[in-house]
Amino acid sequence: MTNPAATARLAGRREWTAFTVLLLPLLLVSMDVSVLYFAVPAITEQLDPSATQQLWIFDSYAFALSGLLITMGSLGDRIGRRRLLLIGATAFGLASIGAGCATSAEMLIAARVLLGIGGATLMPSTLALVRNLFQDDEQRGKAIAIWSGAMTGGIALGSVLSGVMLNHFSWGSVFLINVPAMLLLLLLVPVLVPEFKDPAPGRFDLWSVPLSMTAVLPVVYGLKEIAAEGFEPLSLGCLAVGLAFGYVFVRRQRTRDDAMVSRTLFRGRGFVAGIGLNAVAAFAMMGSAYFTTQYLQSVLGMGALEAALWSLAPSVVIGASAPVSAALAQKVDRAHVVAGGFVLAATGFALIGLVGTDSLWLLLTGAGVLASGIVTVMSLVSDMALGTAPAEKAGSAASLLETGTEFGGALGMAVLGSLGTAVYRSDLAGAEPAARETLGGAVATAHRLGGAAGEQVLTLAREAFVHGMQYAAWGGAALLLGAAVLAAALMRGIGTPAPAAAQPARAAGAREHEATYN
Repeated sequence: MTNPAATARLAGRREWTAFTVLLLPLLLVSMDVSVLYFAVPAITEQLDPSATQQLWIFDSYAFALSGLLITMGSLGDRIGRRRLLLIGATAFGLASIGAGCATSAEMLIAARVLLGIGGATLMPSTLALVRNLFQDDEQRGKAIAIWSGAMTGGIALGSVLSGVMLNHFSWGSVFLINVPAMLLLLLLVPVLVPEFKDPAPGRFDLWSVPLSMTAVLPVVYGLKEIAAEGFEPLSLGCLAVGLAFGYVFVRRQRTRDDAMVSRTLFRGRGFVAGIGLNAVAAFAMMGSAYFTTQYLQSVLGMGALEAALWSLAPSVVIGASAPVSAALAQKVDRAHVVAGGFVLAATGFALIGLVGTDSLWLLLTGAGVLASGIVTVMSLVSDMALGTAPAEKAGSAASLLETGTEFGGALGMAVLGSLGTAVYRSDLAGAEPAARETLGGAVATAHRLGGAAGEQVLTLAREAFVHGMQYAAWGGAALLLGAAVLAAALMRGIGTPAPAAAQPARAAGAREHEATYN
């Protein structure tokens, strides 16, 4: 019998060029998560937002994006993923102009919502198109590995780019830089990227749109509030509301023939496992970022731009880890590689658990090891989930994968952040309320007191923060070791390397495909 992987049509230069174009919207969407970090002081000075408005300037983008991912993935399957990508790119570019030219806080919040809506179309569209462009398992694995590395690197690059732009231009430039990139995308995508869509998608279930949003948004909001404020009635109530609507949404998808989320997606053994393991990886990634950014600025006393530049150091290792893991997965059982990625990430957490109040290089080493393991896991389980899903449902599959990432990230910040905060507040039980609340409050209290008293408050607060970070890091390491065992069990036999006998046929297919385009 012929191995299906060996007979799949191989991608050539045309597909790889199209893939390079698809990395552009991915970078912009991931950069937009962190691009506001340095712009806040300038925005505050010019637009004078209230505390609530400032919070929504940050969060409205993430909420709009996470709430619409499932809807946009299903819509792309129906109208075409390239068409949805072009619509999203247009919306993203126009919203960027609106944000860059905003004259009030309300206008900026509205523009950030539109940016989130545009981002919700771009993320699943790009990943679904990767699934369609690369039919061969090995090539698709390499492409998704690069995709995962670009997404992780874009988040780190966004804050640095923001700092550089603000040194030369006004705060609006951090948004306006998106416009020429989106114009380039609108010119190149119709030429280089073919259209893909579900040939028999069925009717679009409009009622599932508000149901999916009311299932996702309250949960994400509740988790963010737990990370910031602890277990308050409002945050717990939001979680309960979101879970209740989530139950209704799932029931609707299971009973309708025209369901927004097709039941055929869940027939592949690797799909649910891929979404779950990817969410655990996002849990670790965002949970660690919650502490490392504060450590660089509030413990080591770095400025925002200096901290952002130092945070780029682990990216050198991250850039190599995804392609290496993809190549390794072609020779070793994928379950072992993913389990090894989790163990590697747990080792990174363990190194962070040894960090003191003046341990820059140990922190960066731990962050680099952690991120390398996480990117290894995310690239391989994303490929597994997409590879086991039907090609005509690639948009829905990609949207569920991205929604899982949003949930995992929010949960990581909530759980590990709450653990670290509990230890911090316990260590500062006798301190002033503002200092005991957060490390930022302790820094403000220290500046107000001044002299030896202020220095003592700051020293105790930094030690308490590091103590909380250590507890959270060890908790994260334990979770990832458990995930390694789970991955080895769930993924056994999924995506095993093709036998050596299939390689000559694959090589012949590659030569034939190259001849087609030459």
